[in-house]
Amino acid sequence: MTGVLSLGPRGGGVSSYGFSRKPSSKMLLLRDKDKDKDRYFNPFVCCRYYLARRRVAMMLLVGLALLVFIWGSLNVSKESSSPDIKGPSGGSIHYMENNGRGAPPSLRRPHAAGADSSDQQADNDTGEINDSTRTPISYRQTTEVSDGSSDHPCHEFSFPPPPPPGGKRRGPRPCPVCYLPAEQARARMPSSPSVSPVLYNLTYVVDENPLKTEPLGGSEFGGYPSLQERNDSYDIRESMKVHCGFVKGSKPGLHTGFDIDEADLRELEQFHDVIVASAIFGNYDLIQQPKNISEAAMKDVPFYMFIDEETEAYMKNVSILDKSMKVGLWRIIVVHNIPYTDPRRNGKVPKLLLHRIFPNVRYSIWIDGKLRLVEDPYKVLERFLWSQNASFAISRHYRRFDVFVEAEANKAAGKYDNSSIDYQIDLYKSEGLTPYTRAKLPITSDVPEGCVIIREHIPITNLFTCLWFNEVDRFTARDQLSFSTVRDRIMKTIDWSISMFLDCERRNFVFQNYHKEILDHLPPPIVRGPPVMRRYGSAGRYPVRSSSRRGKDRRYSARHHRKAVAGDRFKQAIL
Repeated sequence: MTGVLSLGPRGGGVSSYGFSRKPSSKMLLLRDKDKDKDRYFNPFVCCRYYLARRRVAMMLLVGLALLVFIWGSLNVSKESSSPDIKGPSGGSIHYMENNGRGAPPSLRRPHAAGADSSDQQADNDTGEINDSTRTPISYRQTTEVSDGSSDHPCHEFSFPPPPPPGGKRRGPRPCPVCYLPAEQARARMPSSPSVSPVLYNLTYVVDENPLKTEPLGGSEFGGYPSLQERNDSYDIRESMKVHCGFVKGSKPGLHTGFDIDEADLRELEQFHDVIVASAIFGNYDLIQQPKNISEAAMKDVPFYMFIDEETEAYMKNVSILDKSMKVGLWRIIVVHNIPYTDPRRNGKVPKLLLHRIFPNVRYSIWIDGKLRLVEDPYKVLERFLWSQNASFAISRHYRRFDVFVEAEANKAAGKYDNSSIDYQIDLYKSEGLTPYTRAKLPITSDVPEGCVIIREHIPITNLFTCLWFNEVDRFTARDQLSFSTVRDRIMKTIDWSISMFLDCERRNFVFQNYHKEILDHLPPPIVRGPPVMRRYGSAGRYPVRSSSRRGKDRRYSARHHRKAVAGDRFKQAIL
């Protein structure tokens, strides 16, 4: 006799014969729907279900990150009470203790987070930064007004604390600098020139027919000064006459070598409180336009760019330069009959002899042709010259502070032939040059980063740059090697000093680009096409993909496809 099954209300009841029947797939679907319905109406289970979803979790993480960012911004704004603090565009600051050649504590300098170890590590015998002795310290930018008081808005400014180690940014980076607003900075310009110690009247040698009397006596443009004349020029007196280029004429730029058109010469003789100057010779760099210049500076501060005929031809050929002889803010001055075959040595003429080309200028800012000025000239002068009661300012080298180490680095990099560098250093050593030690304090470095010079045009600074140029004219064109010798010999005679600020501060107001020769050999940028448009399903989440697979095979294919899509998006984010 055949028995009839009796099913319960859920399809899983027990039969009259004591065995159960496997529920159908349709009944299982109804059962799952009922369970989901119970889950959605349970508040605790509902919250736990939604929190587990990936999208909701990501939104919570984004919200948390936003709160942390706002909290950090509020703390920084509270700590930074200075009127205008310009920091680097991202990144943080490390504080490094120098441990080379008995470096003093004052040589501790801030560096960017994660700076490249190849740029920051050296042992005690190299005179370079040793990253193994990194120590967080407090660095304060000392700022005083010219009368010697400390009543200055930036007097209490200090760098923020260093971040924890392990950052990914490499190489030297800018650090925060406290500037006054442009109008306030301009108002602090001294009304009278600074006092020039001892030296009050400085004139220059004129010789229409200079004769070379020594094997390494310089150039015709420089007048071939003898070693005896070189030594006499360091005997600082009230009135002096020295070699300072342009020896073949009474007016620099007029039949002297480094010749300038008479119309341009008349403009260069005009009076200006402040000028900004740069140069490009041998088509070596691309002209860089200044940024963040105030209206007052645009009106009253002229920007002069010296170029040679080769660079002029290139600029006209690519339609950069026209008859107006203006490129953006730069007034272009073409130089003819350049005195040297080396473009870098020709660039030293305007760099070090601006006071001869501009006889009626009070203050000047020199920047190399590869640099872009990104701060107002008045703000830069106030921060590094006027507030420091200084007449000459230049940044330290970011890595080296010892001339002997600098010479070896120049030889290793092929900057100049080794025999010329060795001859120059041997002569300096015989004249008393020694490796940098604590004995030179308060001098903090013997090696400058000479791409920026901020100066007041007074007799003592004019003498310094004249004698510095004579060294470049006689020996190698590497002005970092001769800087400390000229400075120290002058400082032995008179009470005068040079302000050497941090290189990371220099990087705050100038942006450094590659030389044109390097840019020409860089690969072109990768041009990517438009993104591939994918067709999305009704849920708007995963691409629709037709498939003939069924059941488990289809579900596995969807999971595999989701993983592949996530991987592709990650690769695109990296690229």
